[in-house]
Amino acid sequence: MSVQIAHPIPYQGSKRRLAPDILKYFPDQVGTLFEPFAGSGAVTLAAAAGGRAERFMLSDSLSPLVEIWSEIIDQPMALAQGYEQLWLAQGADPKAQFERVRADFNQQGGSARLLFLLARCVKNAVRFNASGAFNQSADHRRLGTRPERMTDQLVRAHQLLANRTTATAADYASLLEQATTSDLVYLDPPYQGTSTARDQRYHQILDRDRFIAELEKLRRRAIPLIVSYDGRTGSRAHGQPLPQELGLIRLELKAGRSSQGTLLGRNQQTVEALYISPELMA
Repeated sequence: MSVQIAHPIPYQGSKRRLAPDILKYFPDQVGTLFEPFAGSGAVTLAAAAGGRAERFMLSDSLSPLVEIWSEIIDQPMALAQGYEQLWLAQGADPKAQFERVRADFNQQGGSARLLFLLARCVKNAVRFNASGAFNQSADHRRLGTRPERMTDQLVRAHQLLANRTTATAADYASLLEQATTSDLVYLDPPYQGTSTARDQRYHQILDRDRFIAELEKLRRRAIPLIVSYDGRTGSRAHGQPLPQELGLIRLELKAGRSSQGTLLGRNQQTVEALYISPELMA
């Protein structure tokens, strides 16, 4: 019987659907699974549910997101109660409540506020303006995850991760320095084409050259790694592939039909690229 995995953080670009395919390339024994671009933590949650690693290290440069993970690990009910208060306060004017919470988050931060914004915003897509303020709009067709369901998701994620997971707000490179050859690094950086200066959908821009340099360091240290990076929809490519000089094996995973293509009457499949250390292919 398959295990229903908790996914408390609604996040566009989550690898929730692809996680079972990614886990196929995990080695039999993993000391610590490092996921530096944590986001929804879909691969970590799937690995924890499947017993695929002994310990887990989650990190992200967005501090309030790391605070969500820290509370999931250590005190999920406090986060659940904070979320419930914000959700119930929507009352008869959900739009006004969303805008209040967004303004408060941009002034003061807060894990419960960010969780509420992610659950209520358009396409569960975090967006920041040039000043670093959360500026995504509310999805007026829904009210977000109901408190009782959110509480259940938070508690079940806590049960998977407690006492064997660390969450830290840090630059990904500093986290990678801690990995050893008995560990596994999974990297899912911001999708190419969405993190440039011209289209800054994330709070921090990813430097492609620096990212490739960090991958080279991991390869020299013989650290096992898996990278989600580019992809395509139909014949349209999304981003540049990683250089062949890294010596990684490039695979393509089917991510399902393109929702945008469906709206336009096209039956287009989205494919995401996965890069794997050669030793993992065994």
